[in-house]
Amino acid sequence: MKRIYVIGIGAGDPEQLTLQAVGALGRTDVFFLLDKGEEKADLVGLRELILDRHARRDHRVVVARDPERDRTAPSASYAPAVDDWRRRRADVYQRLIADELPDGAHGAFLVWGDPALYDSTLGILDEVRARGGQDFDWTVVPGISSVSTLAAKHRVGLNQVGRPVRITTGRRLADEGLPEGADDVVVMLDAQQAFGRFTGRDLHIYWGAYLGTPDEILLSGPLDEALADRIRAARADARTRKGWIMDTYLLRRTDAR
Repeated sequence: MKRIYVIGIGAGDPEQLTLQAVGALGRTDVFFLLDKGEEKADLVGLRELILDRHARRDHRVVVARDPERDRTAPSASYAPAVDDWRRRRADVYQRLIADELPDGAHGAFLVWGDPALYDSTLGILDEVRARGGQDFDWTVVPGISSVSTLAAKHRVGLNQVGRPVRITTGRRLADEGLPEGADDVVVMLDAQQAFGRFTGRDLHIYWGAYLGTPDEILLSGPLDEALADRIRAARADARTRKGWIMDTYLLRRTDAR
């Protein structure tokens, strides 16, 4: 039987790998990497650095083109657009496992952060298995998420004593506002910069981009128009320089601190 590792590799710092992840890297025969285009070539570069440090000398790397995804779809058509993209990515995974991984060998997908948090890999492997014709099993190796890294870099906890923390997306924050009763909200995938809609509401923001990498940017303070503008400017400048951005932030009600 073919075996797959889904390995969480942290938010970008090669030293964030767990010992379990290092062990799985050392047992893997074939690593599957998705090429997201020239703008994100440094993401592949970080993965290659990890492999150079921890993979077996005789490992193979197979690179496939990641299907394009419509990230501008309005909320009403967002779910169908994601479903279509996941089906096309499942086609890629199915081909990689069938054609590039010999029976009895170990293959691996390297996942930014933690595979259980806003990542599609586990769901796509479920779909590939459900299609039939593929005899493989998989093991999930948890990783250090960008959420954990954000809290560590700002030296704060994600929740306050006896209070819950919510994790949501920028799209949902823009459409639905702050979750009712939530004093601490972690926001991911916020291309719309929805934080700007919540200035002047006694909120504190802890924002970070490219967490765990040499390009890391951190900003924090009371969420007023001045800080919102600084975050927008930092975000726009970084995106211009690198061609892409990954950022995460925590919103905290100051009257609950």
